[in-house]
Amino acid sequence: MLVAVTDHAVQRFRQRVGGTLDARTEIIGRVARAVEAGRLSDEPPPGATGARGSVYVRDLVDRSVVFVCRRDCDELVVVTLWEQEGGVAAPRVPRRFTDALREPRRRRPPRE
Repeated sequence: MLVAVTDHAVQRFRQRVGGTLDARTEIIGRVARAVEAGRLSDEPPPGATGARGSVYVRDLVDRSVVFVCRRDCDELVVVTLWEQEGGVAAPRVPRRFTDALREPRRRRPPRE
């Protein structure tokens, strides 16, 4: 199976996992090995809202990391990644920061 990675997924990987010069190649390798090991699921990780058609691949190296993917014919496109709470280690980015992104921004009053 071919694996492609979005720029957003690369940024999330660098923020949360890091430790590599070429994050895109690292993600492709990790996802390919996890798929071969059968760590592919249609069920979203606990706490995540599942989007229709998403596939979730749990990393073999860091079991708290889940790659969120979409299928496109013979290709698996890694859209983003998710850190599961209550896993082996606490998420590197606390949930309060990711939840704050969902809150609507307050508009500033116009200047007079």
